[in-house]
Amino acid sequence: MSLFENLKSARPFFVIAGPCVVESEAVMHQCAERLSQVCRRLELPLIFKSSYKKANRSSGDSYTGPGILEGLKLLHNIGRDYNLPILSDVHEVCEVASAAEVCDILQIPAFLSRQTDLIRAAALSGRIVNIKKGQFMAPEDMQFAAQKASETGNEKILLTERGSSFGYHNLVVDFRGFAIMKEFGYPIIYDLTHSLQLPSIGKRSGGNPEFAPMMAKAALATGKVDGLFIECHPDPAKGLSDASTMLALDSMENLLRDCVRICEKL
Repeated sequence: MSLFENLKSARPFFVIAGPCVVESEAVMHQCAERLSQVCRRLELPLIFKSSYKKANRSSGDSYTGPGILEGLKLLHNIGRDYNLPILSDVHEVCEVASAAEVCDILQIPAFLSRQTDLIRAAALSGRIVNIKKGQFMAPEDMQFAAQKASETGNEKILLTERGSSFGYHNLVVDFRGFAIMKEFGYPIIYDLTHSLQLPSIGKRSGGNPEFAPMMAKAALATGKVDGLFIECHPDPAKGLSDASTMLALDSMENLLRDCVRICEKL
C-alpha cells in the first residue's frame, strides 16, 4: 500500500511532527528517535517534518535554516536512518525537483496557498502535496487550491487547517472548517502548533502552546480530522525558529496518548 493510501486509512490518526526548521544533526536525530519510539508504541503512523528553509520570517535577521542542499541532506539521513517518510516546505518552483528527490510530501506554506505555479509544480513531481490553508482563506476556498493540484492528474493531496487571522496578532480555528474541507474528499490535518501562534509580535511571533492539549483533543473529537501536525523540540525555548509555539519533545507521548483516548470514544 502506498504512503498516501496508508494516510487515508490511518486510524485513529497519523502524525506529522518534528522541529520547525532543520537545526543541528544532534537535535534532528534526537527528535526523530523519540518521535519514532512514541508513535510506534501508540501505533500511529509518523511523518517526520522539518523545513530546510523558512522563507516567511517576521524579521530579516531571523534564522531561516541551513538551505536546500545541507537541509535536504540532513532530512535524507533522517528518513534513511529511522525509516520515516519526510515532509518539508517548498517556496519556489525551482526548489521542487530537488525537494522531491528527498521528501515524500511537499508542503505548500500557508502564505503561498494561492500560488498556482508552485502548487502545480509540486503536484507534477508525483509526490504527495500538503496545502496549508492561508490565514486569509475561507475553508471553502481550499477546494480551488486542491483543484490546481488535481488538474495535473495527481490526487495525492492533503489539506491543513492552521487557523484564521483574528485581528492583527491572533489566530482562531473555526472547527466548521474541518467538516467543510472534508467534503472535498482529501485527508484533513490540523496544524496544532501554528494555530496557537500569535503572529508578528515584534520581531518574532509569540504563541500559546499551553492550549495545545485542549485544542488537539477538541479537533479530533469532531471526527473530521485525519492527522495532527505538531512542531516539537527537545528544548523549545532554544529553538531557532518558532520557539514560542513548538511543544516540548518530552510532552509528545502524553499528548498523543490522550488524543488516542479521545478517538477511541468516537
